Amino acid sequence: MNPEEISQRLELLRIEHRDLDTAIIALGSAAVADQLQLARLKKRKLKLRDEIAWCEDQLLPDIIA
Repeated sequence: MNPEEISQRLELLRIEHRDLDTAIIALGSAAVADQLQLARLKKRKLKLRDEIAWCEDQLLPDIIA
């Protein structure tokens, strides 16, 4: 993947991460929250966070000083 493709992917991942935040809040505030669905959403959010971190690392690699 080139840097432009990584940047586009990063933006899509960030949008999905924000959408999951909204969904988790809405589901958690329901009168009877579906705990299994809530756990799945949180797990997906963590996976997205890892992928976001990977993309960021690809765009800004570590520079040993």
